[in-house]
Amino acid sequence: MRVSLDLDSRKREVESLQNLSLDENFWNDSQEAARILKKINDLQEGINQHQDLLNRAEYIRELLEMAESEDDKEIWQEVVKDLAVLDKQFREFELVVLFSGIHDDRNAIVSLHAGAGGTEAQDWVEMLFRMYTRWAEASSYGVEVLDFLDGDEAGIKSVTFLVKGKYAFGKLKCEEGVHRLIRISPFDSSGRRHTSFASLSVLPEIIEDVEVNINPEELRIDTYRSGGAGGQHVNKTDSAVRITHISTGIVVQCQNERSQHANRLAAMKILTAKLYEIKQKEMQDKLQNLKGEYKEIAWGSQIRTYTLNPFSLVKDHRTGLEAGNVQSVLDGDLDNFISAYLHLKAGS
Repeated sequence: MRVSLDLDSRKREVESLQNLSLDENFWNDSQEAARILKKINDLQEGINQHQDLLNRAEYIRELLEMAESEDDKEIWQEVVKDLAVLDKQFREFELVVLFSGIHDDRNAIVSLHAGAGGTEAQDWVEMLFRMYTRWAEASSYGVEVLDFLDGDEAGIKSVTFLVKGKYAFGKLKCEEGVHRLIRISPFDSSGRRHTSFASLSVLPEIIEDVEVNINPEELRIDTYRSGGAGGQHVNKTDSAVRITHISTGIVVQCQNERSQHANRLAAMKILTAKLYEIKQKEMQDKLQNLKGEYKEIAWGSQIRTYTLNPFSLVKDHRTGLEAGNVQSVLDGDLDNFISAYLHLKAGS
């Protein structure tokens, strides 16, 4: 029922925005006009998806009636397959309806960092990077590594990557926080159990329709030699770029592109997203209406625990959702956790 009510309001919003676009002064502000047209398109896309789901459901209902009346095994098998496909499509659509952020439909810039614990934590970052890469591939999203820092002996100290696909940010922001791993360490010759931590942060990819003013005089740009196993295109020239935003102290870097110019563009993309996040948080603090929406990333405030020993369990501490097949989750089966968190935030 929640979906239907929300879509009714979306239809009214489309009609209101379409009326607004007919105003003779609509194109006086081309940037705002483009934003409104995109909003209309996104809303209409959701409405069309809803209608398509209703049509598919009606078709399956007719098949079901035919299967019952004719007691046809082949039709029953077709109904079962179609229901499985419809269920998956509806779950995906339900997530879209639950998105409420203005940038939820954008690409996501994701960063993973190892916590205290040396090689253990760095190996955990590598496991998480694999998990999110697998999830992205299963979601038909592209992944582009922007920066990569090898671990001292094994694993990864930190990695920043771009996940490209519609609603990538809306989904991955549900994963932001500290992730804890409990297991028998493969690096401990005594076979003791270890606890490792890694943090995940996520930003929307900010594009041209969002105004973020960056004064070139406030930037310090350093180049250095790329190194490590951060991708097959890392070379031995001074192509890596580190950009420091002097007034805020923000430092970003990129070394995985083929050229210094490409690395600089990628680093500026990350910096723009970080500065936009600061701008948004300042506005939220003033309005005091979004307080507590995102937890501060800090050790000891993990959002999820992955236990491999003495038992097998993944538990999300925000939603209470649990999964006994840890390996399936580590292979990228995250949609249930994302869905549960979105429902929690929506109060449903």
